[in-house]
Amino acid sequence: MRIGGFVVQPIIGMEIHVQLATRTKMFCGCPLEFGAPPNSLTCPVCLGLPGALPVINAEAVDLAIRTGIALNGKISSTTRWDRKSYYYPDLPKNYQISQFDHPICYGGFFEVPCEGRILKVRIRRAHLEEDAGKNAHDFEGCTGVDLNRAGTPLLEIVTEPDLESAEQAREFAVQLHRLVRYLGVSNADMQKGQMRFEPNINLLLMREGESWRTPIVEVKNLNSFRSLYGAVNYEIHRQVEAFAQDGLTAQVGNKSNRGWDDGREVTVAQREKEEAHDYRYFPDPDLPAVRPDPARVAWLREHTPELPAPRTERFISEYKLPEKDAPALVDHHDSADLLDHAAEAGGDKVILGKHFLSFWSKLANERGCEIAQLGVTAASLAELANLVRDSVVNATAAAQIAGALADRPEIPPATLARELGLVQSNDRGEIEGWVATALAENDKAVRDARDNPKKRGAARGFLTGQVMKISGGKADPKVVGELIDELLANDEPP
Repeated sequence: MRIGGFVVQPIIGMEIHVQLATRTKMFCGCPLEFGAPPNSLTCPVCLGLPGALPVINAEAVDLAIRTGIALNGKISSTTRWDRKSYYYPDLPKNYQISQFDHPICYGGFFEVPCEGRILKVRIRRAHLEEDAGKNAHDFEGCTGVDLNRAGTPLLEIVTEPDLESAEQAREFAVQLHRLVRYLGVSNADMQKGQMRFEPNINLLLMREGESWRTPIVEVKNLNSFRSLYGAVNYEIHRQVEAFAQDGLTAQVGNKSNRGWDDGREVTVAQREKEEAHDYRYFPDPDLPAVRPDPARVAWLREHTPELPAPRTERFISEYKLPEKDAPALVDHHDSADLLDHAAEAGGDKVILGKHFLSFWSKLANERGCEIAQLGVTAASLAELANLVRDSVVNATAAAQIAGALADRPEIPPATLARELGLVQSNDRGEIEGWVATALAENDKAVRDARDNPKKRGAARGFLTGQVMKISGGKADPKVVGELIDELLANDEPP
């Protein structure tokens, strides 16, 4: 891209904080609960009181390994804990327990479909740490500190600077958000701060054979895809303008942090960014090293499900799902599994895909659940799809059978079709009577279908619907279409 006379190449890396879906904090037994009264979910450990010793949350370690595997990373045979020293009012110990040079995961990559290609983003590391508390600026003349969040287990995922635009940064964030929710490692509710993005941005500027790199800026604590896109896009233009004025280039010690003002849609200066030595990392003497059991890691690797992006592409290909609809179905993990199981049970894949996106989704929405929670078995889903494929029932009847099946899932779909009188009729004489009635009762639609080219398609569709209504959904749509065409071709009304 060109901005202000420069050829501009953005260089963007990401740090993502993911709150893990555990019941308790990282190093103590305090529960995790959003919106609890301030400072009500604390204990001597997360308050950093003298003599209180931390204990590692094994479930958090498991979730971190599961994520690392999905990110194609290497799982460390030994990982240790370090104290990262800095002072903020919401950090009661004056240090954060984190992982410095021995992260639990390193050296992975994450593939993201973006801009018509697959973008491969390298993962430098993913490490465990505890969250700080939260400052509340709602009080006149002072700041309140709520330590309920202090000690919450976080997985910090750090990428290499492989992203080159605001669009790529946003799509990476969207797909990573899908992944951690899909795996069940995090609820990733960004409004609750359960997933936060921190892009590190600088630019390679080129003009007349010369090149410069601008100082790195980290934009802190972005909690929406919109703010991430806006902050990166704004920062790219701001850094070009800043370089044109001051000529500063990237040097050790001139990194800085900025915040995002969502109202004004600008980044604002916060403080200079610390280098690693500023944090005075040293091994935590109260915590033992973690040596993941190789058998457990192998089991987690073996049981890693098919990931969202490739599964979405497969669903589009195999079930002929529209590109805009497939991701939402894939993200409902159990329902996506049910669709696959129905296909494995012999169901027609294309018809199954249509059913899932139409009446099964509608029934689930009406009942406030997912399709997988309706209680209908994969075998019944497959049988219903094949009843449509074999012209035993039509699509309209299938929707009625589905409603009955959701109420009585133990009854086979074919039995319900007979009980409800929905078995499709292929009797041309019977269907011809229904068609004749529909045409006789809808003179205007008949005239439009015969004489008005602009309304012909809509009128014909309306007449087909009327035949299906008169027949109670039993008429074979193919035969209905043939008979409507024959009767409309007559000069005289039926």
